[in-house]
Order: sequence, then C-alpha cells, then structure tokens
Amino acid sequence: MNPRGVSIALRGVAKRFDNGLQALGPIDFTLRAGEFVSIVGPSGCGKSTLLRIVAGLIGASAGECRRAAEVETAFVFQEAALLPWRNVERNARLLMELEGYKPEVYQPRVAEALRLVGLAGFEKAYPHQLSGGMRMRLSLARAIALRPGLLLLDEPLAAVDELTRDVLQEELSALWQQSGFTGVLVTHNVHEAVYLSDRVIVMSPRPGRILDVIDVPFAFPRAPELRASAEFARLTGEVTAALRRPQYA
Repeated sequence: MNPRGVSIALRGVAKRFDNGLQALGPIDFTLRAGEFVSIVGPSGCGKSTLLRIVAGLIGASAGECRRAAEVETAFVFQEAALLPWRNVERNARLLMELEGYKPEVYQPRVAEALRLVGLAGFEKAYPHQLSGGMRMRLSLARAIALRPGLLLLDEPLAAVDELTRDVLQEELSALWQQSGFTGVLVTHNVHEAVYLSDRVIVMSPRPGRILDVIDVPFAFPRAPELRASAEFARLTGEVTAALRRPQYA
C-alpha cells in the first residue's frame, strides 16, 4: 500500500546522556515498511529521544538502529517553527531549498503538498495570518514536500484545540495513505494513537523500555465515527491499562 516506506530495526538501542542520565532502553523493535506506529508513555520516558535516534539526530549509547534503505526523512516537531518573514509558499519550500533542490523540482512538489493539506489559495499569506491549525498544516506540508520515505512526528497536534485536532488527525491519516511514507508519531493522546496507527508502542517510565505493542485492527480509511464505537473505546482502554501496568509485573 505504501511503496516508499522504509523498514527500521532497533536492536538493543539505549541512550545515556553525558550527565549520566539513563534515558532509554534497551529497545528492540522492528518497524515495518509503510506502517504507521504511535509511541505512548509517561512524560520523560524517552519517547522523543527514541524518535531522534531513529531520525539520526542523535546517536544511541548502545545497540543499533538499522534502516532497510537510505530514504529521505522528515521530522515534524510540536511547534510549527515557521519563519515569520516568509509566506506560506516560501515556508513550505524551505527544506527543499536547504537540501539543494532546484525550483523546477520544488515548485510542483510544494504546490501539491499545500493542496494536500488544504492550504491551496493561502500561498501568499504569512504565518501570523494563519490559525494554529493552519500553521501545523503548513509544517506538515513542508515535510511532505520532501516526499519522505520516513515521517517522524513529535506531538505535532498537542497545541491545537480538540476539534481541530480531530480534523488534523483525519487529514494526517489521509496523507499517510496517499503519500506512501512510514510514519512514527510520539503522542500523549491515547485516542490519537489508536485512531492513526497500525500498532501502538507502550513505553515504561524512564529509562524507557517497551512494555507492550498493541495491534490496531481497524481497516483504513477510518471514519471519524470510529472514535464513538464500543470497539474503539475497548482498545483505547487496553492501551491505557498497559500504560498503568506496573513496570515489573
């Protein structure tokens, strides 16, 4: 379904910072090409650290993170991190410019990305003229314009209201199905994790380890009404129970 996705294997991955803090691991996990996985766990358990190791932004202290292929990777942070002096179109093309793409390549890609996130027609607007949800759409457009094989998301929807968050979840899911990337999302929102994912990884308190991996059986595309179903409530309850389970039970 997602031909551009890349598989990733984590083997004994751990992270100890220079101050002696053991933040993570060891972690063993295989991310299948083209799937969407969410990581949930208590604050400070190393979720974002794990995401940065997968991205190659920081190195592991032990173990290894292997990719099945070298692919373009894009990272979406909790803050949209837009440049206020650049309009929508110029913000959306920023990463492609930095990677040396020429205008004949980035212009059609940026136009497509803005269309996919619902910002076509806003190309000349500036960040201060956009709502919080629109700014996050722009951040997503900037990432998917790269056409990544791997998209890593560190709580990108945490700062928006609940109604906007639901809509953006639906749009993100549609983007994943259309664009073909492998997706990894860090979130504190259990409902978000279940709605978006093929699997949900539940992590322990620091140093973060994997307590459970819960399969999400719902077929894609997922209707918004799924969130109100008894089966959805049962599965979110299962994830919540896993989060509350004693680490060494």
